Amino acid sequence: MSEAVYARIRANPKFVELVTRRGRLAWALAWVVWVLFYALVLTVAFAPTVIGMRVMEGSTLSVGIAAGLFQFVFFWILTAFYVNKANTDYDALTAEVIEDALAAGAAERGSGRAAR
Repeated sequence: MSEAVYARIRANPKFVELVTRRGRLAWALAWVVWVLFYALVLTVAFAPTVIGMRVMEGSTLSVGIAAGLFQFVFFWILTAFYVNKANTDYDALTAEVIEDALAAGAAERGSGRAAR
């Protein structure tokens, strides 16, 4: 694509909406991951007895292992959520933005030929 197409894409309000929505979701998910991860790290550092407690009486599974496994699974779920959102909403909006930019370029070329 040419620089003119990229300029039309950047000027498109749908592109601004796409960047804003995608960025907002990415930062929200990043904060969730950051808070959960560092909550576990801080618990290990400042409350190691909590991490060593058993999940149930007679269980060999500790709270720390359960929390770590939960994070592992939960972060994969968050990733799947983002990928699904990107493949549905964001890809459709991206296609619209590109289509609009290419159509505008074709219209400009067409009007340029008519003016000659």
